[in-house]
Amino acid sequence: MTEPPKDDLVRFLEDRFACAQSCTECARACALLVSSTDLGPVAPQVHGPVRSVPSEGREQPEAPHGLRRALLLSVEVCDATCRLLSEEAHQDEYGLRLQVEWCRAVALECAHVCDRTRDAAECAERCRACARACTDFLATLG
Repeated sequence: MTEPPKDDLVRFLEDRFACAQSCTECARACALLVSSTDLGPVAPQVHGPVRSVPSEGREQPEAPHGLRRALLLSVEVCDATCRLLSEEAHQDEYGLRLQVEWCRAVALECAHVCDRTRDAAECAERCRACARACTDFLATLG
């Protein structure tokens, strides 16, 4: 088995680090948006028909459906991806590729949801940067 050229190894490590760093920044931006924005009550997980509850004169915040879920999923997936990329142990390339591809997809979906939300432009951009870093890293996996 031959070693990869040193330039390829350096690029792989640089792209891996950049992807992990972008995942961290995306997770941080999503967590900050969840904690600093009144996204309304969390909808309970129920089965069967749901009856609406009167708002008792309270005005509901204008958050798009699914924003909280998209943000929290992005935090979890980006955090898990960063941890995986930060491990030094030998890893299965297929498993690493799946995790990074999943992270890219979740980050893009979160960016799209943030685009429909007031005051979420910075989070959307962090999510897009994360997706780009994931794409760049996947290219080094060949």
